Amino acid sequence: MLKKIEVEAKTSQEALRKASEILKISENKLSATIVKEKRGFLGVGSYTIFEVTPAIDLTTEGKQYLEGIITALNIDVKMEIRHTTPLEIYYRVQTDENALLIGKEGKTLLAFQTLLRNHLSTFTEDNVLVTLDIGNYHESRKRQLEILATKTAKDVARTRIAVKLDPMNAFDRRIIHSKLSEWRDVETHSEGEGEERAIIIKPKKN
Repeated sequence: MLKKIEVEAKTSQEALRKASEILKISENKLSATIVKEKRGFLGVGSYTIFEVTPAIDLTTEGKQYLEGIITALNIDVKMEIRHTTPLEIYYRVQTDENALLIGKEGKTLLAFQTLLRNHLSTFTEDNVLVTLDIGNYHESRKRQLEILATKTAKDVARTRIAVKLDPMNAFDRRIIHSKLSEWRDVETHSEGEGEERAIIIKPKKN
């Protein structure tokens, strides 16, 4: 649900200005509607309450935001958008500079995704799950990690010796945890802080 607040103001423009300061959203992305109005005697005691809410479509706002960043780098972009739920938006981007936008180990891609999530969160009261994929990086990476998880889990189950994987970001760790969550012979947990956080795959105790 998009954010909404009520403000007291003499005009809609004043209401938009006040709401913009509170919500940290530019006035041109807000709309104001009168919800309560009282006329006092000779103007004394009169007031108007406006309800102010973002005048945007969340999906379109995200598309325009991404296009603005990428085209500012003089890169042409094609974009596909889909929803799994109303609060889950998936953006898939294709450019001639996919490698540049993905970065080493996907770090630039994750930075773009964080920027996009933070931008859209300014407009909504709910947690919106935003996923950005560039050049099918996430899909390819997911397949690679699932193969790694399966192979390592089989080795751990056979040898009964725990294995610590290389440090990974939160997105990659979730893939490993999810892939092995229903295995009967092994279990996973993460340890370490920040960029050194890594997954341990270990045998389950009988």
